[in-house]
Amino acid sequence: MTDAAIRVLLADDHRLVRTGFRVILEIEDDIEVVGEAADGAEAVELAARHVPDVVLMDVEMPGLDGLAATRRITAAAGPSVLILTTFGRDDYLFAALRAGASGFLLKNSSPEALVEAVRVIARGDALLAPEMTRRVIAAFAPRSPADAPAPPVPVPAALGELTPREYEVLVALAAGATNAEIAAALHLAETTVKTHVSRVLTKLGARDRTQAVVMAYELGVVRPHPQG
Repeated sequence: MTDAAIRVLLADDHRLVRTGFRVILEIEDDIEVVGEAADGAEAVELAARHVPDVVLMDVEMPGLDGLAATRRITAAAGPSVLILTTFGRDDYLFAALRAGASGFLLKNSSPEALVEAVRVIARGDALLAPEMTRRVIAAFAPRSPADAPAPPVPVPAALGELTPREYEVLVALAAGATNAEIAAALHLAETTVKTHVSRVLTKLGARDRTQAVVMAYELGVVRPHPQG
């Protein structure tokens, strides 16, 4: 185990599932599982005690569920939360977005995808499973005004405070671009991109890239591509 190992807390009410995740993650030299929680309340307690970098959070758990636990952990400026969800439960996905989760992965994802997701979340980026991205876009960018739900996030006046370059960065974020891809597209140093991303998040009042992407679609900064 390296000194810079990513510290992970597992939260799932099925011991067999936790064991499987532990085996997958601890094969990697840069990941360490620091604790296991069987419900949301225990996850909140262990997150405060162990201060992990990432909490791998199930949704359906007895007592305090994963959504409520995520809300408490992120409200306390705790670790980033990676939600594991099942395809078809959009209500969980969107509720977790508002609770401050930084990533979403399907439970039938490959071990390689799980490991990569943990690394992405640990370095401060956001992640959506490809299968879920279209659903998020469809929900936050309805096809007609009649389909539009009440705005879940207040429109920030700070959108107008973004510089032209910051606006370009926001558009790129909404397209799912990484910092390296944004740097290449805009001919900037990656460190400069990181600075722009940080400023965009601050001005929008977004916790992370995921929430910034949601806001970009809600505010009409970008629109989903037509499906064909």
